[in-house]
Amino acid sequence: MNPTSGTALPGSSLDAERRRRDLERLAGGADGTVDVLVVGLGATGAGAALDAATRGLSVVAIDAHDLAFGTSRWSSKLIHGGLRYLASGQLDVAHESAVERGVLMERTAPHLVRAQPFVLPLTPLVSRGQAALAQAGFVAGDLLRVGARTSRGTLPRPRSLSAVETRHLAPALRPTGLRGGLLSWDGRLSDDARLVTAIARTAAAHGARILTRARALELHGDGALVRDETTGETLRVRARTVINATGVWAGGLVDDVRLRPSRGTHLVLRAEDLGRLSAGLHIPIPGETNRFVLVLPQGDGRVYVGLTDEPVDGDVPDVPEVPETDIGFLLDVLGSALDVSVRRSDVVGAFAGLRPLLETRDAAGRTADISRRHAVLTSPEGVVTVVGGKLTTYRRMAQDAVDAAVAARALDAGPCRTTSVPLVGAASPRVLAGLDVPSRLVHRYGTEAPAVHALGLRDPALAEPVVAGHPVTGAELVWAVRHEGALDVSDVLDRRTRIGLVPEDRATAEEAARAALAGVHQTH
Repeated sequence: MNPTSGTALPGSSLDAERRRRDLERLAGGADGTVDVLVVGLGATGAGAALDAATRGLSVVAIDAHDLAFGTSRWSSKLIHGGLRYLASGQLDVAHESAVERGVLMERTAPHLVRAQPFVLPLTPLVSRGQAALAQAGFVAGDLLRVGARTSRGTLPRPRSLSAVETRHLAPALRPTGLRGGLLSWDGRLSDDARLVTAIARTAAAHGARILTRARALELHGDGALVRDETTGETLRVRARTVINATGVWAGGLVDDVRLRPSRGTHLVLRAEDLGRLSAGLHIPIPGETNRFVLVLPQGDGRVYVGLTDEPVDGDVPDVPEVPETDIGFLLDVLGSALDVSVRRSDVVGAFAGLRPLLETRDAAGRTADISRRHAVLTSPEGVVTVVGGKLTTYRRMAQDAVDAAVAARALDAGPCRTTSVPLVGAASPRVLAGLDVPSRLVHRYGTEAPAVHALGLRDPALAEPVVAGHPVTGAELVWAVRHEGALDVSDVLDRRTRIGLVPEDRATAEEAARAALAGVHQTH
């Protein structure tokens, strides 16, 4: 949008009425055979819809639930530069991660992705040899930044900290035996689910039909049988090619896709329980050389602590449960470095996501050791499935999937453009800094922040936070329904705003969410 216009990017607004019209056109055959049907609207699926649409292809993208319903909303909210993969010798994966981080931070989503400082405290549990290895790793990570051509202004240089500097950034650290710390920088999302929403809306602005609550019952090389989950009615979507981007559920729609899901668990704490944190923390896991628990201040009164990497067997649930063993593990590691006591009763929320790791012949060990490379597989019927990978590289995964789909059906498509297509709300740092609205809104909505803020100016009741101690306002709930495709309370609270990560806060906010939904429905 024009940052002074106070309106959404033309064609990007998603709502219940647009969804109804698009479904009616598909059911009536008005669109004929579309070029690409994308199944799954996590980051990769939404990215594939955007990639295909910007190549000039006609696109329908569906999800059985909602935008970012699956793994894409359960991440650490980090856009990694690939340091972990460098340490394990996966140089290509590390470089790819660093390149994609730079694309997001400097070109496509500078409003949603910013530099996040991290401190690795040098406690008595970190030997001098481990500290030297970690420091060398951070220097290598900075070389990845150089190789990816990401500017020093975007990601500052890593450096050593004195014990005094370390505790200034993280006063909750235990001072006894603290030798200092290592400061590094990485990319951090304001919210992973908001990134997916922005990708999907940008795809819609380029002509893609984005349909939530539309479940693929069967996939074929020439389309899918789809059920509208709000009415129970079925329709057949005809497509020249189909991309299966359903993540951990991919094997349920296409044969011969074998995954080894891995569970990553995070705790949600109140920020006051950890004191003032000016940086995130890398807390080494005792007995591990290259694994850390992350402490991630969110700037909204909450702190996330994660994450685990545990294999998951059996059926894949819609929403993974958090086992007490994961909570206990994370609290134990936290206690190894902090001077404050964080008890089980201080955990106000927890969430877990399942990584869709591709099973390989040499993957008999821990899921933590399985490569995060993604794979694009084409079935004998011509269905293209994209699996593996990670949130940071969603754009490249989408590009590779669309490349395969175009090649499989010899579609007349232009080249990939998504390294330079800005997402809804994106603008240069100078433009974003010049917006006369609260910075928190700019970091979540970019150039659309003035329009969100204006809702509160017109109705002061919407300017108030809907939950005490959490900054989300009623205006944001209304915006979610009018422009971001939220259809019910769960969409509004659990994905567009993330209030629902704390069950107590969710219960408090439900009435405001219902009011936002009812108010918008009354205007149609």
